Order: sequence, then C-alpha cells, then structure tokens
Amino acid sequence: MTWNLTAENIAGIREGHATIHPGNNVVRAANWQGKSSFLQAIETAMGTRTPLTEGADAGRVQLDAPDGSYAVELTRRNGTVVSEGEVFLDDEYDRIRADLYAFLDEDNAVRDAVRRGENLEELLTRPLDFENIEERIADLKAERSSVEAELEEARDAARRLPGVQEDVTRLTDELEELEAERADLAEPDATAENDDREELSRLRAERSQTEQRVDRLSDAVERIDDKLAEVREEYEALTVPDEDVSAELAEVRDRRESIRTDVDLLQSVYSANRRVLEEGRVELLTDLDRGIMGDEVDCWLCGESTDEGTVRDRLDELSDRISELKAERAEYDDRVAELESRREEIREARKRRDDLERRVDDLEAKRGDRAESLDSARERKAELDDRIDDLEAAVAEHSDDLTEIKSEIKRAEAELEEKREELSEIEGLADRRDTLEAEHDDLGEEIAALRNRKAELKRRTREAFDDAIDDLLARFDTSFETARLTSNFDLVVARDGREASVDALSEGELELLGIVAALAGHEAFEVAQNVPIMLLDQLGGLTEGNLSTLVEYLDDRAEFLVFTAYPEHDAFDGNVIEPSEWDVVSSDPTVRP
Repeated sequence: MTWNLTAENIAGIREGHATIHPGNNVVRAANWQGKSSFLQAIETAMGTRTPLTEGADAGRVQLDAPDGSYAVELTRRNGTVVSEGEVFLDDEYDRIRADLYAFLDEDNAVRDAVRRGENLEELLTRPLDFENIEERIADLKAERSSVEAELEEARDAARRLPGVQEDVTRLTDELEELEAERADLAEPDATAENDDREELSRLRAERSQTEQRVDRLSDAVERIDDKLAEVREEYEALTVPDEDVSAELAEVRDRRESIRTDVDLLQSVYSANRRVLEEGRVELLTDLDRGIMGDEVDCWLCGESTDEGTVRDRLDELSDRISELKAERAEYDDRVAELESRREEIREARKRRDDLERRVDDLEAKRGDRAESLDSARERKAELDDRIDDLEAAVAEHSDDLTEIKSEIKRAEAELEEKREELSEIEGLADRRDTLEAEHDDLGEEIAALRNRKAELKRRTREAFDDAIDDLLARFDTSFETARLTSNFDLVVARDGREASVDALSEGELELLGIVAALAGHEAFEVAQNVPIMLLDQLGGLTEGNLSTLVEYLDDRAEFLVFTAYPEHDAFDGNVIEPSEWDVVSSDPTVRP
C-alpha cells in the first residue's frame, strides 16, 4: 500500500524520488535540502499547489498509488503557472478541506491566523461555502412536495379502504343468494322472448354500471372544482416581490471584502510598528537621539524628525481607524445576512407561484378529461334508457322471476368486479402509506439538518478543539493552563486562572495551538474520509522531544503522515526519507527556490 512520488522542477527540487509508507514518514535533512519542497510536491499531486521551480518553464509530479497513477504537469505561461493532468483530489471541496486542515505546512492558513491572533471563524467554516446547501435544500423541498402528494393519495386510500372492503363482502353475499335463487328456478324454453330478456338483462347491468360511472365522474369533477378553487385562491393571495437583490448583495459582499482587506493591511502595519515600540527597538529602523527633554527620532517612513510619543499617538489613531473599519464590516455582515434572507424569500415565493400555476394547469386538464368522460357516460345512459324502455315494453308480459334474477346476478357480478379492482388499487396505495410517511419524515429531517449544518459544524469544531486541547495539555508542558474557542471563534488562552494574550505565548506554543485548531476542522469536516494523508512542516519552535510527542499524537489521524525534521532529530519510528541523492536547487548557489 505504499506511494511512490517523483518530482521534477518542483519548488527547490530539480529531480527527486521517494517512497511513502503507511504510518509515519520523516523527511530528514538540513536546510535547503528539499524537505519542504518534497511536501509541496505531494500537495501538487493532490491538486492544492503549483510550486514550479523559479527559472524553470515546466515541471511535473507523478504519484503512483495502489489505486492508480496521478501525473500533474506545471507550465509557465505569460508569467503564470498552469497545472494540467490528473490530480489525486479531483473534487474542489476535498482540496479546500485538505489545504486548510490536513496540509499543515508553514503557509497553512489556520496556523498563520493563530500566529497573528486573528479570528478563526471564516477559516474553520470555509468548506461550507462549497456545499451548495441552499440548492440542496431546494431540491429536497421539491422531492418532499412530490412525496406529500403521493402520501395524501395513500391516506385517502386508507380512509376509503374499510368501506370498499364492506362493499366487496356485501356484494359477494348478495351474489351467492341470487345464484341460490336461480338454481331453484327452472330454465325456460329457448324462445325469441328469452333472447329479448337476455338482452334486457345485459342492458340493465350495463346501465347500472353506467349510472355508477356517472356518479363517480360527477363526484370527481366536483372534487376537482373544489381543489381548483382552493389553489386559485392561494395563487391570487400570493404576493411575489418584483425585485432582485442579487446586484446589491454582490456589491455589499465586495464592499465587505474590501473592508476586510483594509483591516488586514492596517492591522499588519499597526502590529509591526507597535511591536517595534513595545520592544524598545526603534534604533533598528532609524536614528535615536536621546536628549534631556526626551528622545528624538527620525520617522522611519517619512524621514521627518519627531518623538516617540507622537509616533505612539499616531498608532493609537491607526488603532481607532481599525476599530471603525471592523465595526463597519460587522454592519456589512448584517446586511449580507439580511439580503441573503430576502433573496431566499423571493426565490421561495416565485417557486411557490410556479408550483401553483402548474397545479392549476394540471387540475384544469384533469377536469377537462373528467368532464368529457362524464358527458360521454351521460349520453350512453340516455341511449341505454331508450333501449331498455323499448325492450321492457316488448317483454313486459313475459317477464318472470328468472329473468329478473339473471339481471340482478349480472349487475351484482359487474359491481363486484369493479369493487374488487378498486379494492386492489387502494390496498396498494394504502400499503405505501408507512413507507411514504417515513420518506417524508426523512426528507424533513435532512432539510432541517442542512439548515442547521453551519451551527452544527461550529459546535462540532469547538468540541473537537476542546478535546484536542485536553489531550495536548496532558502530553505537553505548556505555560498556559487551557485554551478554548469562543462562540465567535476567537482563540482564548488562560494562565494562572486568568485570560492571557496569545502574543505572550512562545513560538512553539503558538504552533501547537495552530495545529490543534486545524485538527478541529479536520475532525469536524471528516477530512480523513477522502484525504488519506497529513503533512507537517516548519516546526522549528519545537524541541525534538516535543516534536516526537506531536508526531505520536497525530499518528492515527491519517493513513499517511509525512513530516520534516533536521538530521539531529533521529528518534522517530517509521519510514525515513533522506533527500541526499536528490538534485536540488541549493546545489546551484545562484538560485534559490
């Protein structure tokens, strides 16, 4: 079950090959020997990166696995790297989940956000944007409407079933009595009058059937008229907003994204300058003149002479501006939610209007068919009435009990056959009632689950984070007592019974928290079901012992675990990948990956 991977012109690897075994795989080498590049080659085969070597026009990765081979070609075209070929993760949803929660290299977005002390909600819920939840809900609603129509027919059949069963029993008993009466009577001689009697008996039976058909069709037309009136009333009462909020929604989203970008940019400027002042390292950026009246510095951005207090004031102003932008972004968040809700209301109203229009058309067509059949049945009954009147006049003086019994027998036989057919039909419909009710309930539960999926995923993510933190604290000696994700997905740590700043944590502790946050997403979104590999890189802030403990902690998270380590880290169990024979960029001192 091993994987064989070959890379050419990928990041810092000119040419290299390695075998990846199930379980732990450590890429052990010094700096600039291709450790991180090898993990990027794996990501290229997965379909999440395109790290073509600087200066190269083409590169490729081939991954040979038990279930097939995957070859990816990278080409530089007009300054852009284009990827072609078959990747291991052919579904964008899988690639998004893998990039966020399984490929934990230095550039991993979740780890980076933890280092920066940023809110994690957008990153830990991003895969939901690719699940098309609203479209899936609409499809399920349409399916549920169809099931509801079938279920109503089944329930109606169940209500009618006892009465039809009674009719079958009654007609069976009646037919047995008539047959017994006929057996007691002598058959008359075959005469011309007897032929008329037979025809009269047949016509009476047919008229009885026709009368019943007229009654059924009349009832059917009346029921359709009632239903049609009900549907038309609902249609006329339905109000469909004549508006389209898509353009405004797109504009608000764009503005919100622009504000988010501004906040990120200003936050970076603020954090960097604030840290220089807090660390007392102004002299790293400009000249510092310490005087009796205070320290004077040259502004490292504009070159103007100023003092540290003025710089701090400007940073406070910048902090206020960041807060203003965040507040404005929150307003846009609310507006986006409002517009999305309005768009869904409009969509549902239009869909209901279309459904009612189709229902009206169907009912009108159905009524037309029933009305036409009713007219035909009434015409046939009139014909039968005239013919029966003529025959009754012809055989009035010759009618006898036997002829009457034969007529009654034919009538009873015809009614019994019809009732048996009806009974068979409604029994089949009634038998489906439990199945349809279960299907209807399942669809309702699935719709509810989809509606609540975001909240459920948030809950599962926070629970997964709590479980991982408890396990982590049992394994590592950290300076903080616990950590948690708030309901808004802010990362909060506690030290000495108090909430502490994430900025006060060590580099290694921040890396551990970043990995735990990513693993929470890995667990909540069930990444391991479709992504059999996990990557771990750039953990220089951890000691060899802590790195070994972390690898042990991740051991059962994926079928394959690939991580990097320096040559002096030699205490790992598992497959060792040594890039000593690879052709890497670092062999050329003029080029860096």
